[in-house]
Amino acid sequence: MKITMIGSGYVGLVSGACFSDFGHDVVCVDKDASKIAALEAGRMPIFEPGLDQLVASNVRAGRLSFTTDLQAGVAGADAVFIAVGTPSRRGDGHADLSYVFAAAREIAGSADRPSVVVTKSTVPVGTGDKVEAILKEARPDLEWAVVSNPEFLREGAAIGDFKRPDRIVVGTEDARAQDVMREVYRPLYLNAAPLLFTGRRTAELIKYAANAFLATKISFINELADLAEKVGADVKDVSRGIGLDNRIGAKFLHAGPGYGGSCFPKDTLALLKTAQDYDVPLRIVHATVEANDLRKVAMGHRVIAALGGSARGKRVGLLGLTFKPNTDDMRDAPSIDIVKVLREAGATIAAYDPEGMEQARLALGELDYKTNPYQVAEGADALVLVTEWDAFRALDLKRLAGAMRQAVLVDLRNVYNPAEAEKAGLAYHGIGRGAAGDEAPIEQKVA
Repeated sequence: MKITMIGSGYVGLVSGACFSDFGHDVVCVDKDASKIAALEAGRMPIFEPGLDQLVASNVRAGRLSFTTDLQAGVAGADAVFIAVGTPSRRGDGHADLSYVFAAAREIAGSADRPSVVVTKSTVPVGTGDKVEAILKEARPDLEWAVVSNPEFLREGAAIGDFKRPDRIVVGTEDARAQDVMREVYRPLYLNAAPLLFTGRRTAELIKYAANAFLATKISFINELADLAEKVGADVKDVSRGIGLDNRIGAKFLHAGPGYGGSCFPKDTLALLKTAQDYDVPLRIVHATVEANDLRKVAMGHRVIAALGGSARGKRVGLLGLTFKPNTDDMRDAPSIDIVKVLREAGATIAAYDPEGMEQARLALGELDYKTNPYQVAEGADALVLVTEWDAFRALDLKRLAGAMRQAVLVDLRNVYNPAEAEKAGLAYHGIGRGAAGDEAPIEQKVA
Protein backbone atom coordinates (compact mmCIF):
# COMPACT_ATOMS: atom_id res chain seq x y z
CA MET A 1 0.00 0.00 0.00
CA LYS A 2 1.01 3.60 -0.43
CA ILE A 3 0.65 5.62 2.76
CA THR A 4 1.08 9.37 3.06
CA MET A 5 1.88 10.88 6.45
CA ILE A 6 1.11 14.59 6.75
CA GLY A 7 3.43 15.86 9.48
CA SER A 8 6.90 14.57 10.28
CA GLY A 9 6.96 15.30 13.98
CA TYR A 10 6.92 12.76 16.77
CA VAL A 11 3.78 10.83 15.81
CA GLY A 12 4.11 11.17 12.04
CA LEU A 13 7.77 10.19 11.85
CA VAL A 14 7.54 7.20 14.20
CA SER A 15 4.33 5.96 12.56
CA GLY A 16 5.67 6.46 9.05
CA ALA A 17 8.93 4.68 9.81
CA CYS A 18 7.12 1.74 11.41
CA PHE A 19 4.61 1.44 8.56
CA SER A 20 7.47 1.37 6.07
CA ASP A 21 9.17 -1.30 8.15
CA PHE A 22 6.00 -3.39 7.70
CA GLY A 23 6.57 -3.22 3.94
CA HIS A 24 4.28 -0.31 2.99
CA ASP A 25 5.52 2.51 0.77
CA VAL A 26 5.44 5.63 2.94
CA VAL A 27 6.06 9.28 2.15
CA CYS A 28 6.25 11.77 5.02
CA VAL A 29 5.22 15.31 4.14
CA ASP A 30 6.17 18.40 6.09
CA LYS A 31 6.13 22.13 5.33
CA ASP A 32 9.38 22.66 7.24
CA ALA A 33 11.99 22.42 4.49
CA SER A 34 14.86 22.34 7.00
CA LYS A 35 13.30 19.35 8.78
CA ILE A 36 12.85 17.47 5.50
CA ALA A 37 16.43 18.27 4.47
CA ALA A 38 17.69 17.01 7.84
CA LEU A 39 15.67 13.79 7.53
CA GLU A 40 16.98 13.18 4.04
CA ALA A 41 20.48 13.60 5.47
CA GLY A 42 19.71 11.09 8.24
CA ARG A 43 19.35 13.61 11.08
CA MET A 44 16.34 13.11 13.35
CA PRO A 45 14.35 16.13 14.61
CA ILE A 46 13.64 14.31 17.90
CA PHE A 47 15.44 11.86 20.14
CA GLU A 48 13.74 8.48 20.23
CA PRO A 49 15.77 5.30 20.85
CA GLY A 50 16.24 3.31 17.65
CA LEU A 51 14.44 5.78 15.38
CA ASP A 52 17.51 6.87 13.41
CA GLN A 53 18.39 3.27 12.51
CA LEU A 54 14.77 2.44 11.61
CA VAL A 55 14.50 5.47 9.33
CA ALA A 56 17.87 4.84 7.69
CA SER A 57 17.17 1.17 6.92
CA ASN A 58 13.82 1.90 5.31
CA VAL A 59 15.13 4.84 3.31
CA ARG A 60 17.85 2.54 1.96
CA ALA A 61 15.20 -0.04 1.09
CA GLY A 62 13.25 2.57 -0.86
CA ARG A 63 10.12 2.25 1.25
CA LEU A 64 10.39 5.58 3.11
CA SER A 65 10.84 9.04 1.65
CA PHE A 66 10.36 12.68 2.65
CA THR A 67 9.03 15.71 0.80
CA THR A 68 7.65 19.21 1.20
CA ASP A 69 5.42 18.69 -1.86
CA LEU A 70 2.05 17.66 -0.47
CA GLN A 71 0.45 17.22 -3.88
CA ALA A 72 3.13 14.78 -4.98
CA GLY A 73 2.99 13.03 -1.60
CA VAL A 74 -0.76 12.51 -1.71
CA ALA A 75 -0.92 11.38 -5.34
CA GLY A 76 -1.90 7.72 -5.57
CA ALA A 77 -2.14 7.23 -1.80
CA ASP A 78 -4.38 4.47 -0.45
CA ALA A 79 -4.48 6.16 2.96
CA VAL A 80 -3.52 9.70 3.97
CA PHE A 81 -2.74 10.16 7.66
CA ILE A 82 -2.99 13.54 9.36
CA ALA A 83 -0.33 13.64 12.09
CA VAL A 84 0.13 17.34 12.74
CA GLY A 85 0.34 19.02 16.12
CA THR A 86 -2.72 19.91 18.22
CA PRO A 87 -1.23 22.10 20.99
CA SER A 88 -3.33 23.82 23.62
CA ARG A 89 -4.75 27.01 22.17
CA ARG A 90 -3.48 30.11 23.90
CA GLY A 91 -6.05 31.89 25.99
CA ASP A 92 -8.69 29.20 26.44
CA GLY A 93 -6.96 25.78 26.60
CA HIS A 94 -8.93 24.22 23.73
CA ALA A 95 -6.96 22.05 21.32
CA ASP A 96 -5.67 24.14 18.42
CA LEU A 97 -7.06 22.36 15.36
CA SER A 98 -5.88 24.88 12.78
CA TYR A 99 -3.10 22.57 11.55
CA VAL A 100 -5.53 19.65 11.21
CA PHE A 101 -8.04 21.67 9.21
CA ALA A 102 -5.31 23.20 7.03
CA ALA A 103 -4.03 19.72 6.27
CA ALA A 104 -7.54 18.60 5.31
CA ARG A 105 -7.92 21.51 2.89
CA GLU A 106 -4.56 20.76 1.30
CA ILE A 107 -5.39 17.07 0.98
CA ALA A 108 -8.65 17.98 -0.76
CA GLY A 109 -6.77 20.21 -3.19
CA SER A 110 -4.17 17.55 -3.96
CA ALA A 111 -6.05 14.22 -4.06
CA ASP A 112 -6.39 12.49 -7.43
CA ARG A 113 -8.57 9.57 -6.35
CA PRO A 114 -11.14 8.59 -3.68
CA SER A 115 -9.16 8.54 -0.44
CA VAL A 116 -9.28 7.31 3.10
CA VAL A 117 -8.15 10.18 5.33
CA VAL A 118 -7.01 9.07 8.77
CA THR A 119 -6.72 11.42 11.72
CA LYS A 120 -3.72 10.26 13.75
CA SER A 121 -3.43 13.52 15.67
CA THR A 122 -5.07 13.70 19.07
CA VAL A 123 -8.27 15.67 18.49
CA PRO A 124 -11.46 16.46 20.43
CA VAL A 125 -14.67 14.58 19.82
CA GLY A 126 -16.34 15.70 16.61
CA THR A 127 -13.17 16.76 14.79
CA GLY A 128 -13.52 13.96 12.24
CA ASP A 129 -16.96 15.32 11.33
CA LYS A 130 -15.44 18.73 10.60
CA VAL A 131 -12.58 17.20 8.58
CA GLU A 132 -15.11 15.27 6.51
CA ALA A 133 -17.13 18.45 5.92
CA ILE A 134 -14.01 20.31 4.74
CA LEU A 135 -13.09 17.54 2.31
CA LYS A 136 -16.59 17.19 0.87
CA GLU A 137 -17.07 20.93 0.48
CA ALA A 138 -13.73 21.35 -1.29
CA ARG A 139 -14.00 18.23 -3.48
CA PRO A 140 -17.58 16.95 -3.76
CA ASP A 141 -16.52 14.97 -6.83
CA LEU A 142 -14.48 12.51 -4.75
CA GLU A 143 -15.72 9.84 -2.36
CA TRP A 144 -14.17 10.53 1.05
CA ALA A 145 -13.91 8.32 4.11
CA VAL A 146 -12.58 9.91 7.30
CA VAL A 147 -11.21 7.64 10.02
CA SER A 148 -10.06 8.28 13.59
CA ASN A 149 -6.99 6.19 14.45
CA PRO A 150 -5.52 7.60 17.68
CA GLU A 151 -1.92 6.86 18.63
CA PHE A 152 -0.90 5.35 21.96
CA LEU A 153 2.86 5.87 21.84
CA ARG A 154 5.02 6.50 24.89
CA GLU A 155 7.95 8.77 24.26
CA GLY A 156 11.10 6.75 24.80
CA ALA A 157 9.36 3.48 23.89
CA ALA A 158 7.41 4.52 20.79
CA ILE A 159 8.75 1.99 18.29
CA GLY A 160 8.02 -0.94 20.59
CA ASP A 161 4.58 0.47 21.36
CA PHE A 162 3.77 0.79 17.65
CA LYS A 163 4.98 -2.68 16.73
CA ARG A 164 3.61 -4.45 19.82
CA PRO A 165 0.48 -2.46 20.67
CA ASP A 166 -2.00 -3.21 23.42
CA ARG A 167 -4.72 -2.34 20.92
CA ILE A 168 -5.34 -0.56 17.62
CA VAL A 169 -8.40 1.68 17.71
CA VAL A 170 -10.06 2.47 14.38
CA GLY A 171 -13.04 4.79 14.37
CA THR A 172 -15.16 4.38 11.25
CA GLU A 173 -18.38 2.72 10.15
CA ASP A 174 -17.46 2.92 6.47
CA ALA A 175 -16.90 -0.59 5.05
CA ARG A 176 -14.33 0.56 2.48
CA ALA A 177 -12.34 2.42 5.11
CA GLN A 178 -12.42 -0.61 7.39
CA ASP A 179 -10.96 -2.77 4.62
CA VAL A 180 -8.19 -0.23 4.00
CA MET A 181 -7.32 -0.01 7.69
CA ARG A 182 -7.25 -3.81 8.02
CA GLU A 183 -4.73 -3.90 5.21
CA VAL A 184 -2.68 -1.06 6.72
CA TYR A 185 -2.40 -2.94 10.01
CA ARG A 186 -2.37 -6.46 8.56
CA PRO A 187 1.19 -7.21 9.79
CA LEU A 188 0.04 -6.56 13.36
CA TYR A 189 -3.40 -8.10 12.97
CA LEU A 190 -1.87 -11.42 11.94
CA ASN A 191 0.11 -11.31 15.19
CA ALA A 192 -3.18 -11.04 17.11
CA ALA A 193 -2.86 -7.37 18.05
CA PRO A 194 -6.42 -6.38 19.03
CA LEU A 195 -8.02 -4.32 16.25
CA LEU A 196 -10.98 -2.47 17.76
CA PHE A 197 -13.45 -0.92 15.33
CA THR A 198 -15.71 1.75 16.81
CA GLY A 199 -17.64 4.80 15.75
CA ARG A 200 -15.45 7.78 14.86
CA ARG A 201 -16.48 9.92 17.83
CA THR A 202 -15.98 6.96 20.16
CA ALA A 203 -12.40 6.51 18.92
CA GLU A 204 -11.69 10.21 19.46
CA LEU A 205 -12.96 9.97 23.03
CA ILE A 206 -11.02 6.76 23.77
CA LYS A 207 -7.72 8.59 23.29
CA TYR A 208 -8.59 11.40 25.70
CA ALA A 209 -10.17 9.02 28.20
CA ALA A 210 -7.05 6.82 28.26
CA ASN A 211 -4.67 9.73 28.87
CA ALA A 212 -6.92 11.29 31.49
CA PHE A 213 -7.16 8.00 33.38
CA LEU A 214 -3.39 7.49 33.39
CA ALA A 215 -2.86 11.08 34.49
CA THR A 216 -5.34 10.48 37.30
CA LYS A 217 -3.31 7.47 38.51
CA ILE A 218 -0.20 9.63 38.64
CA SER A 219 -1.85 12.43 40.59
CA PHE A 220 -3.49 9.89 42.89
CA ILE A 221 -0.25 8.20 43.91
CA ASN A 222 1.50 11.56 44.27
CA GLU A 223 -1.11 12.67 46.81
CA LEU A 224 -0.83 9.32 48.59
CA ALA A 225 2.93 9.90 48.77
CA ASP A 226 2.35 13.08 50.76
CA LEU A 227 0.15 11.16 53.18
CA ALA A 228 2.72 8.36 53.42
CA GLU A 229 5.35 10.85 54.54
CA LYS A 230 3.09 12.21 57.27
CA VAL A 231 2.15 8.80 58.68
CA GLY A 232 5.58 7.20 58.35
CA ALA A 233 4.74 4.79 55.51
CA ASP A 234 6.67 4.05 52.30
CA VAL A 235 4.77 4.94 49.13
CA LYS A 236 6.87 2.49 47.06
CA ASP A 237 5.46 -0.37 49.09
CA VAL A 238 2.00 1.18 48.94
CA SER A 239 2.28 1.30 45.14
CA ARG A 240 3.38 -2.31 45.01
CA GLY A 241 0.68 -3.38 47.41
CA ILE A 242 -2.14 -1.89 45.38
CA GLY A 243 -0.54 -2.51 41.97
CA LEU A 244 -0.49 -6.26 42.54
CA ASP A 245 -4.28 -6.12 42.37
CA ASN A 246 -4.89 -6.86 38.69
CA ARG A 247 -7.94 -4.60 38.74
CA ILE A 248 -5.57 -1.69 39.40
CA GLY A 249 -2.21 -2.63 37.86
CA ALA A 250 1.26 -1.40 38.74
CA LYS A 251 1.86 1.01 35.87
CA PHE A 252 1.68 4.77 36.46
CA LEU A 253 1.78 4.32 40.23
CA HIS A 254 5.27 5.72 40.74
CA ALA A 255 5.29 8.79 42.95
CA GLY A 256 7.25 11.72 41.63
CA PRO A 257 7.22 15.39 40.68
CA GLY A 258 4.15 15.26 38.44
CA TYR A 259 3.44 14.47 34.82
CA GLY A 260 4.48 16.50 31.79
CA GLY A 261 5.22 15.92 28.13
CA SER A 262 3.32 16.32 24.89
CA CYS A 263 0.16 14.41 25.81
CA PHE A 264 -1.17 14.38 29.35
CA PRO A 265 -1.13 18.14 30.10
CA LYS A 266 -2.77 19.27 26.86
CA ASP A 267 -5.10 16.27 26.51
CA THR A 268 -6.57 16.50 30.00
CA LEU A 269 -7.12 20.22 29.46
CA ALA A 270 -8.72 19.66 26.04
CA LEU A 271 -11.00 16.99 27.52
CA LEU A 272 -12.12 19.42 30.20
CA LYS A 273 -12.87 22.06 27.57
CA THR A 274 -14.91 19.59 25.52
CA ALA A 275 -16.86 18.61 28.62
CA GLN A 276 -17.54 22.26 29.38
CA ASP A 277 -18.86 22.77 25.85
CA TYR A 278 -21.37 19.99 26.49
CA ASP A 279 -22.10 21.13 30.06
CA VAL A 280 -20.78 17.88 31.57
CA PRO A 281 -18.62 18.38 34.69
CA LEU A 282 -15.55 16.14 34.85
CA ARG A 283 -14.66 16.75 38.47
CA ILE A 284 -12.09 13.95 38.76
CA VAL A 285 -10.20 15.10 35.67
CA HIS A 286 -10.35 18.70 36.89
CA ALA A 287 -8.90 17.66 40.25
CA THR A 288 -6.18 15.69 38.45
CA VAL A 289 -5.08 18.73 36.43
CA GLU A 290 -5.13 20.99 39.47
CA ALA A 291 -3.23 18.49 41.62
CA ASN A 292 -0.53 18.10 38.96
CA ASP A 293 -0.06 21.85 38.52
CA LEU A 294 0.34 22.27 42.27
CA ARG A 295 2.60 19.23 42.47
CA LYS A 296 5.30 20.59 40.20
CA VAL A 297 5.49 23.88 42.06
CA ALA A 298 5.54 22.03 45.38
CA MET A 299 8.66 20.13 44.28
CA GLY A 300 10.57 23.39 44.10
CA HIS A 301 9.50 24.24 47.64
CA ARG A 302 10.46 20.73 48.73
CA VAL A 303 14.03 21.43 47.62
CA ILE A 304 14.02 24.70 49.56
CA ALA A 305 12.79 22.86 52.65
CA ALA A 306 15.63 20.35 52.28
CA LEU A 307 18.03 23.30 52.26
CA GLY A 308 16.76 24.36 55.66
CA GLY A 309 14.02 26.71 54.48
CA SER A 310 16.03 29.15 52.40
CA ALA A 311 17.64 28.86 48.97
CA ARG A 312 19.08 32.36 48.82
CA GLY A 313 22.74 32.19 47.90
CA LYS A 314 22.58 28.40 47.64
CA ARG A 315 23.69 26.34 44.66
CA VAL A 316 21.32 23.59 43.50
CA GLY A 317 22.25 20.89 41.00
CA LEU A 318 19.58 19.25 38.84
CA LEU A 319 20.04 15.76 37.40
CA GLY A 320 17.66 15.38 34.47
CA LEU A 321 15.53 18.08 32.86
CA THR A 322 13.25 16.32 30.35
CA PHE A 323 9.81 15.24 31.51
CA LYS A 324 10.84 11.56 31.34
CA PRO A 325 13.86 9.47 30.33
CA ASN A 326 14.74 8.48 26.75
CA THR A 327 13.41 11.65 25.18
CA ASP A 328 14.58 15.22 24.65
CA ASP A 329 11.04 16.55 25.21
CA MET A 330 10.82 19.49 27.60
CA ARG A 331 7.12 20.25 27.13
CA ASP A 332 5.50 20.86 30.54
CA ALA A 333 8.44 19.13 32.24
CA PRO A 334 8.42 19.40 36.07
CA SER A 335 11.93 20.87 35.87
CA ILE A 336 10.46 24.08 34.41
CA ASP A 337 8.43 24.83 37.55
CA ILE A 338 11.22 23.65 39.84
CA VAL A 339 13.71 25.99 38.21
CA LYS A 340 11.24 28.88 38.38
CA VAL A 341 10.65 28.38 42.11
CA LEU A 342 14.37 28.05 42.88
CA ARG A 343 15.27 31.11 40.82
CA GLU A 344 12.65 33.19 42.58
CA ALA A 345 14.03 31.96 45.91
CA GLY A 346 17.51 33.23 45.02
CA ALA A 347 19.30 29.98 44.16
CA THR A 348 21.84 29.46 41.40
CA ILE A 349 21.30 26.32 39.35
CA ALA A 350 23.57 23.82 37.64
CA ALA A 351 22.09 21.09 35.50
CA TYR A 352 22.75 18.11 33.26
CA ASP A 353 20.53 15.94 31.07
CA PRO A 354 21.80 13.13 28.83
CA GLU A 355 19.72 14.15 25.78
CA GLY A 356 17.69 17.24 26.58
CA MET A 357 20.27 20.02 26.90
CA GLU A 358 19.43 21.74 23.61
CA GLN A 359 15.69 21.76 24.30
CA ALA A 360 16.32 22.70 27.94
CA ARG A 361 18.15 25.85 26.90
CA LEU A 362 15.09 26.88 24.91
CA ALA A 363 12.71 26.17 27.80
CA LEU A 364 14.81 27.27 30.78
CA GLY A 365 17.24 29.83 29.41
CA GLU A 366 20.72 30.11 30.78
CA LEU A 367 21.63 27.79 33.64
CA ASP A 368 25.08 26.49 34.49
CA TYR A 369 24.88 23.51 32.15
CA LYS A 370 27.37 20.71 32.82
CA THR A 371 28.51 17.63 30.92
CA ASN A 372 28.11 14.98 33.64
CA PRO A 373 26.48 14.45 37.05
CA TYR A 374 29.67 14.87 39.03
CA GLN A 375 30.26 18.33 37.60
CA VAL A 376 26.73 19.24 38.67
CA ALA A 377 27.51 18.13 42.23
CA GLU A 378 30.65 20.26 42.58
CA GLY A 379 30.05 22.94 45.20
CA ALA A 380 26.30 22.23 45.33
CA ASP A 381 24.25 22.67 48.48
CA ALA A 382 21.64 20.22 47.19
CA LEU A 383 21.48 17.73 44.37
CA VAL A 384 18.03 17.04 42.91
CA LEU A 385 17.28 13.93 40.86
CA VAL A 386 14.48 15.14 38.60
CA THR A 387 14.41 12.61 35.73
CA GLU A 388 15.21 8.93 36.25
CA TRP A 389 17.60 8.36 33.36
CA ASP A 390 19.47 5.05 33.51
CA ALA A 391 22.68 7.06 33.65
CA PHE A 392 21.64 8.33 37.11
CA ARG A 393 20.71 4.97 38.64
CA ALA A 394 24.18 3.81 39.70
CA LEU A 395 26.07 6.98 40.55
CA ASP A 396 28.98 6.94 43.00
CA LEU A 397 27.15 8.44 45.97
CA LYS A 398 30.31 8.90 48.03
CA ARG A 399 31.90 10.82 45.19
CA LEU A 400 28.82 13.02 44.91
CA ALA A 401 28.77 13.73 48.63
CA GLY A 402 32.48 14.54 48.62
CA ALA A 403 32.06 17.07 45.81
CA MET A 404 29.17 18.97 47.42
CA ARG A 405 29.27 21.91 49.78
CA GLN A 406 26.25 20.50 51.62
CA ALA A 407 25.60 16.82 50.99
CA VAL A 408 21.83 16.97 50.44
CA LEU A 409 20.16 14.63 47.94
CA VAL A 410 16.54 15.27 46.96
CA ASP A 411 15.45 12.16 45.08
CA LEU A 412 12.20 13.08 43.32
CA ARG A 413 12.03 9.66 41.63
CA ASN A 414 12.89 7.40 44.59
CA VAL A 415 15.75 5.86 42.64
CA TYR A 416 18.07 5.37 45.61
CA ASN A 417 17.82 3.41 48.82
CA PRO A 418 17.68 5.93 51.68
CA ALA A 419 19.95 3.88 53.93
CA GLU A 420 22.61 3.52 51.23
CA ALA A 421 22.49 7.22 50.44
CA GLU A 422 22.90 8.17 54.07
CA LYS A 423 25.72 5.65 54.49
CA ALA A 424 27.50 7.46 51.66
CA GLY A 425 27.23 10.71 53.60
CA LEU A 426 24.16 12.22 51.96
CA ALA A 427 21.17 13.69 53.75
CA TYR A 428 18.47 11.88 51.78
CA HIS A 429 15.03 13.27 50.96
CA GLY A 430 12.74 11.04 48.88
CA ILE A 431 9.09 11.14 47.92
CA GLY A 432 6.55 9.55 50.24
CA ARG A 433 9.13 7.57 52.17
CA GLY A 434 8.59 7.68 55.92
CA ALA A 435 11.43 6.51 58.15
CA ALA A 436 11.57 2.70 58.27
CA GLY A 437 10.47 1.29 61.57
CA ASP A 438 9.25 4.70 62.68
CA GLU A 439 5.65 4.66 61.65
CA ALA A 440 3.67 7.47 63.19
CA PRO A 441 0.75 6.46 65.40
CA ILE A 442 -2.71 7.01 64.04
CA GLU A 443 -5.40 7.86 66.56
CA GLN A 444 -8.33 5.50 66.50
CA LYS A 445 -11.76 6.80 67.32
CA VAL A 446 -13.77 4.43 69.44
CA ALA A 447 -17.46 4.43 68.67
